[in-house]
Amino acid sequence: MSLTSFARALCAGLALALGAATASAQVAWQTIPDPGPVLGADGKLHQASCSAFPGTDPSWRFWVRPGDPKKLAVVFDGGGACWDDLTCSHPYGVGAMGGARPAPGALLQFYTPAIPPDADPSRYGGLLDLDDPANPVRDWTGVAVPYCTGDVHLGSADRVYDGVGQPQLPSSFTLRHRGQDNFMVVLDWIAKNLPQDVEDLLVTGASAGGYGAAGHFPWLAQQFPQARLSVLADASQGVTTPAFDAGDPGRGAWNPQLAPWVFGSDPLAVRSHELMRRGAAAYPQGRFAQYTTTADGVQVGFYAVMRIRHGPGEGDCSRLTPDWNRQMLATLAQDKALLPNFRAYVQRGTGHTILGDDDFYVAPPRAPSMAAWLRTMLDPAAGPAWGHGQCPGCLRPMRCR
Repeated sequence: MSLTSFARALCAGLALALGAATASAQVAWQTIPDPGPVLGADGKLHQASCSAFPGTDPSWRFWVRPGDPKKLAVVFDGGGACWDDLTCSHPYGVGAMGGARPAPGALLQFYTPAIPPDADPSRYGGLLDLDDPANPVRDWTGVAVPYCTGDVHLGSADRVYDGVGQPQLPSSFTLRHRGQDNFMVVLDWIAKNLPQDVEDLLVTGASAGGYGAAGHFPWLAQQFPQARLSVLADASQGVTTPAFDAGDPGRGAWNPQLAPWVFGSDPLAVRSHELMRRGAAAYPQGRFAQYTTTADGVQVGFYAVMRIRHGPGEGDCSRLTPDWNRQMLATLAQDKALLPNFRAYVQRGTGHTILGDDDFYVAPPRAPSMAAWLRTMLDPAAGPAWGHGQCPGCLRPMRCR
């Protein structure tokens, strides 16, 4: 069967499955393999690709799970980031959907370079566990966007880096930071193949995927202007340094692309922690939220690299973890004060991400489970019942000394 014939057959199958979605939630994820180049919603030509890190497979694919045609959840996977010779020379291993799974014993690992052959969203728990009756999007149509470009889903550039600390690497290699191109390919597929009368739209992601959700949701909101919009970023607080956000090396290495009607014409002028704030302000009828732990070890680790290589930071504390914690809490406090459509869920600990974890369904002391909190967020009748979530004392900044 040709790729074109396969795509037509898949679309026909999706149409049948979408029509019968309310009868059963047990519909498998379907792979959309090797999507071709598209003229994107931004008017530019886009070709999907992974990073092409030496020795890895650059081919790219994504997944669709048929469900209620009136409800659509778009989920961006995580997997670190890289932006200079050192960080781009040291990729992660890979996980269920291509996501970050550091190899045991490795000291320097920064990003996921490829999608493994056996990748499948069904291998995740949490929000992607469609067997759990407590899943608030169990019956929704789902689109899973994998990540393998080192650019938090926002880049559109090919960059040459020098190999550092890896004897098997060539002296220089080209990396494809094509996360935004990949998203534009997904958006084009959604526009051409899914029902357009969506009533509820959830855009979410974990870690690097949280930045993808916060940066790309306006394109999906534009595609479905009639839909109730919800945006949730998990473990993507944007505690960075000014030199990293505006620099090259830094975010500038990716040539990040953002919706200009929300973020303006210069993406590098938008700080990482401002993505959610600007998005929520531009879409006051939508609901926006962030989840984090008080001392997320992965976010703190990346901030450490930024402080060393692209410092100084903006905090008032020399100790690393309290510095990150105090900036994170200050940003959340500002967003809560400025945005009536924004909520935050803060839990104690060093854990990184919850959307793909079974803890998604576990209620901590004196707080709802993340699944229950998200269900309330998605309920248009919830009103004030959708509040902030936090463990006792978790909003108290860590001491510097």
